[in-house]
Amino acid sequence: MTKFLTMLSVLLVSFNVAALEIKTAIIAPDGSVWMNVMRDMDKALRSKTNGRVGFTFYAGGSAGDEKDVIRKINIGQMHAGAFTGVGLGAINSSVRILELPLLFDSYKEVDYVTAKLQPELEKGFDEKGYILLGWAEAGFVNIFSNTPIRGQKDMQGVKMWAWEGDPLVKAMYDGFDIVPVPLSLVDVMTALQTGMINAVYAPPLGAIAMQWHAKTKYVTNIKLADSTGALLISKKEFNKIAPADRKILRDVAGEYCKKLVQTIRRDNEMAVQALKNQGLKFVEVSKEEKKNLLTVSEGVWKALSGKLYSPELLANTKKYLEESRK
Repeated sequence: MTKFLTMLSVLLVSFNVAALEIKTAIIAPDGSVWMNVMRDMDKALRSKTNGRVGFTFYAGGSAGDEKDVIRKINIGQMHAGAFTGVGLGAINSSVRILELPLLFDSYKEVDYVTAKLQPELEKGFDEKGYILLGWAEAGFVNIFSNTPIRGQKDMQGVKMWAWEGDPLVKAMYDGFDIVPVPLSLVDVMTALQTGMINAVYAPPLGAIAMQWHAKTKYVTNIKLADSTGALLISKKEFNKIAPADRKILRDVAGEYCKKLVQTIRRDNEMAVQALKNQGLKFVEVSKEEKKNLLTVSEGVWKALSGKLYSPELLANTKKYLEESRK
């Protein structure tokens, strides 16, 4: 029997088949930078655990939208997910504080504040039955539209997509006096093609990956928000993994999530030039208008306090933000 198990183990390693497959959903399509890094992460995990643990990916929304994925994880059909802020917020709403409009001006600020808030946010996911394996942001968000948007007045009358069921975007649109067109992520491209909407929000790289840029003409050059993301695994599935392999999983996931963030930031800069080369016009926002938008945004921060996150968390976030700017 021992000899048989040894031979089986060798075969599993030889064919790169993991004894424990972590079924993982991700909205990003195959071939995107997100999936390329995720697949590299899987290879590293299989190698370092000698084939005992690996990921099986369901890319491009094939497992459904993020609410579907959460439901499937909760009943054991899926085990993990690479979520956007919307999915993360459905599990632990406090995490949406990292996506508040006009909160951050630079990635230096993002990194500093996120590191300070991580222990509390990690605890929140743990209490909901999830383990945070690493952050995987999409980058700073711009507005993509078919008419130039230079400020709040230009937003009036625009048919702008709003992620269906997203309380943060709803509060932001209410503050900016935008009439939203709520849609799930998978329906956005069709809505752009049919004219149901004529504006969306996304990081440059995300807009290209989803092909939304091909149906828009203008990009509002303002850091509307930082689009956060993270790789989560259910505690139930995590606890099935041997303790030594859990550590390997955490280390590998942490390493590749950091690589992903670095790659995304670099590629977003390259994506801006690619958009310009394809004829999209970048629209600048004046200092005066940005100040106006910041005032409106601060009202949104306050309106969501006590709903998505505690007043104490908002106060700490502001404090850490000021520290980062010093």
